[in-house]
Amino acid sequence: MEITDLVTPDSVVPHLKAASKKQALQDLARHACSIAGVDERSIFDALLERERLGSTGVGLGIAIPHAKLAGLTELHGVFARADSPIDFDAIDEQPVDLVFLLLAPESAGADHLKALARVSRLLRNHDVCEKLRGAESAEAIYALLTEAEANQAA
Repeated sequence: MEITDLVTPDSVVPHLKAASKKQALQDLARHACSIAGVDERSIFDALLERERLGSTGVGLGIAIPHAKLAGLTELHGVFARADSPIDFDAIDEQPVDLVFLLLAPESAGADHLKALARVSRLLRNHDVCEKLRGAESAEAIYALLTEAEANQAA
């Protein structure tokens, strides 16, 4: 499972303007619906349901909201950099500015977990996160995501 299997340049949101966790999830669902081919409301509802189990704000300004959805045949990701930090109820109680949304088919099982692990491993790299925070365009962010992965594999 590679980051390039999850995101494309079209699935990068360089300037997420959300002021709250709910608004961030709505904006991400709106962006993901065209990529994943599932309606926005289904994505948003699935993300809210997952957040009720516990925040996907993993700390250090990072959130990895994720959900399994009927109607998906493959994994999809959306990466967003918030213009202003968002209160995401993160485990370290710090606001979030880097968000990697992950959507998986209901039957994904191990693939869903592998994708979560891959995203988590990438975003644990402090240098990568600092570069992502400084990038202004979707193209630059996509290049950083894929370059970082290639460097970690080497």
